[in-house]
Amino acid sequence: MEMLVALEEQLGGISGIIWGPFFLLPLILGTGLFLMIRLRAMPLRNIGYGFRQLFSGTKAQGEGEISPFAALMTSLSATIGTGNIAGVATAITLGGPGALFWMWCSALVGMATKYAEGVCAVHYRETDTNGHYVGGPMYYIRNGLGRNWRWLAVAFAFFGALAGFGIGNGVQANSVADALAGSFDIAQETTALVIMAMTALVLLGGIKRISEVASFLVPIMALLYLLVGLTVIVANIQAIPDALATIVIGAFNPQAVGGGAAGVGIMLAIQFGVARGVFSNEAGLGSAPIAHAAAATNNPVRQGTVAMLGTFIDTLIICTITGLCIVVSGAWQGEAINVAMTKAAFSSVFSFGDEIVAVGLAIFAFTTILGWSYYSERCAQYLLGPKVVYPFRIIWVAVIWFGATSEVLLVWTVADILNGLMAVPNLLALLLLSGVVAKLTRDYFESQKA
Repeated sequence: MEMLVALEEQLGGISGIIWGPFFLLPLILGTGLFLMIRLRAMPLRNIGYGFRQLFSGTKAQGEGEISPFAALMTSLSATIGTGNIAGVATAITLGGPGALFWMWCSALVGMATKYAEGVCAVHYRETDTNGHYVGGPMYYIRNGLGRNWRWLAVAFAFFGALAGFGIGNGVQANSVADALAGSFDIAQETTALVIMAMTALVLLGGIKRISEVASFLVPIMALLYLLVGLTVIVANIQAIPDALATIVIGAFNPQAVGGGAAGVGIMLAIQFGVARGVFSNEAGLGSAPIAHAAAATNNPVRQGTVAMLGTFIDTLIICTITGLCIVVSGAWQGEAINVAMTKAAFSSVFSFGDEIVAVGLAIFAFTTILGWSYYSERCAQYLLGPKVVYPFRIIWVAVIWFGATSEVLLVWTVADILNGLMAVPNLLALLLLSGVVAKLTRDYFESQKA
């Protein structure tokens, strides 16, 4: 036991360094800001254009396996998850309401990062021996940067394949099991078996089945969550002006807002706001472009404008709803912390608020398991070839049991470390390929004007 505690402390220290204010967070923000400037704020100026491409992209518009809409839903299935419910609450617990402001800032520059990832994913994708479209950071590193950078592609694929079993599998299954056990007294073993069966049925169909399930579940669960969240906000509508002031003031002077932010400094507000924002929308991690590489599109820029909406929807809409519910309801000033804070906010209006959060966590976490299965599978395939696909799926389903029925604190920490390590190769590649992204963008929009 003492050895386990010591290991957790050591790994926690490593994770703290990787995700601290002096390494990965400034690298993620800096890359997004650099891309936004180099693209002349194109992602911000073309949000409407992106939505038009999304709604016109429910059908194939070029070569690929799934529609542009389905590619975004698959991406969102992996990003809309525990981070939107528990992650936002954790950020406010540790960084005060001001953390929400910095979460917004990270999302705005993160749109440029997601856009560049989508463009590179389609521009440098390949077809494997089975005729499936494959892409992502490992492919745009190898095909875009050349032979001398192949080691970086291997590093991304290695970290990505392993990280999925933690952040995209074990901890998600554990979140579902804990939520259903706490709110509905369902045994963890029962939850594990159900998730395993449902996941196996979906994975048998590959990316097409995953995208079909994601295209059905993601819009429904997101709209229902928004509806419930908006009800909480409307019920406290008189508190909205003060809530927005609290968020902005707390971003620059946390001490001034008092209450739950007492003792919180501005650096903590920035650190936890950015970290939880990235955890939620995954901008810069390199996961989403693996899904967008399968999109049936005739131009990488078109898919890039769809890809950037993932960050907009995930953080600027869904995370904002969660954060505003917590602040307007006053839940952040109570004794509840982390996900209990979200439950307290919903329970302030609904007598079954606890059950709402539990069901939301369960559905969000299940779709994350599906989305990340595809990400990690593609990383494993890059390393070992197409023959690894079916053995990988069997192992993926089996790991769900251990995640749902075991303590996963150590898995969380290891997953955070691996996520950070997989982000570094991706961010370096985006910086080095930024000229290609800028040129493709300029040529595309000039052709549109012509």
